[in-house]
Amino acid sequence: MKVLLTGGGTAGHVNPALAIAAALTSRDPHTEILFAASALSNDKAGDLIPRAGYELRRIHIRGLRRPVYSLANLRLPFVMLKSRREAKTLIREFQPDLIVGTGGYACWPVVSVGASMGIPTAVHESNALPGKAICQVKNKVDLILVNFPETINRLGLAETDPRVLRVGNPYMADFGKISPKEAKNALGIPENHLYILSFGGSLGAEHVNDAVLSLWEHLKDRADLHFCHAAGKRDYDRVKSQAAAQGMDAHPRMTLLDYIYDMPLRMAAADVVISRAGAMSISELALMKKAAVLVPSPYVADNHQFKNAMALHHKGAGLCVEEKTLATDALTKAVESLLNDSRVRQNMQNAIFENFAMLSANETIVAALYGIVKSKDPYFEMS
Repeated sequence: MKVLLTGGGTAGHVNPALAIAAALTSRDPHTEILFAASALSNDKAGDLIPRAGYELRRIHIRGLRRPVYSLANLRLPFVMLKSRREAKTLIREFQPDLIVGTGGYACWPVVSVGASMGIPTAVHESNALPGKAICQVKNKVDLILVNFPETINRLGLAETDPRVLRVGNPYMADFGKISPKEAKNALGIPENHLYILSFGGSLGAEHVNDAVLSLWEHLKDRADLHFCHAAGKRDYDRVKSQAAAQGMDAHPRMTLLDYIYDMPLRMAAADVVISRAGAMSISELALMKKAAVLVPSPYVADNHQFKNAMALHHKGAGLCVEEKTLATDALTKAVESLLNDSRVRQNMQNAIFENFAMLSANETIVAALYGIVKSKDPYFEMS
């Protein structure tokens, strides 16, 4: 089977697409995968997809500029028309059996054009609040996969719509393959030491970075503690300079990265994880049974990350620290409450796994995707 996947912008759109690609090729190693993403220089797809070993094609598409009355927006209709022409050319060249979109600018032209050409099409929405690209193609696709049940209503669809299926979020097969003990050993961390993993999104988050530096300063003398933080490429140089000014750039138990490319390994080793409350991050934390402090981004639509974080909080499955409280050392207090009580960590690990882990997500997604291909082509042979 030939599959065209499209998802980009942030890692939150790219990683689900990569996970779906891996799940499909795991089912059938002969599956041919091609990715399409925007040509924007800051599109995370340009980094993550080639690194994963897949071919990436670019579509010239962008969103509305701010302010809305900007002269650049006068060209947007022409940009959109061009993106549809590029999508059609790409589809004709690749001739996919299936097109799957996970959000981002390029998702709209690729999925909508593919649907108009009669190709089986599907979208996966990982967040509770659906993105604009998914909303634009919802009435054209053959299958709509969601993580949260409330996404269905927010798409304006009926729960009885046969095209809609709640599957959870896809996950990379590497998640869960290695035990915490093996992961700590691979990272050179003694088994009886604690390991904190923190990150604020693929681009980074200035306020989270500053709070983590403060946390480092507070915990730097604790001999049984190791720390890894990803500052994001946008803010990495500033954070690195600040860490050096605080005398922590050469600290033997603290690691500063721009982006975490070996997340399954580092998350497996972690005793406490500090992260945003994006849907993919929560799914991975649940799958890996991790005690987490969530700092929801206040800059996303409808404040949906706060809602994600509070869903965990109410189940005892995570702690929520709002960004507006970071200057008050709220993050340090929350992290210390977990570091100092192994029973609290264990209860939280059990709660997040029992309430939010969807272990069969990959198998369900693959079966659903094969199903829409088979429905349009009865002679399609399923491996």
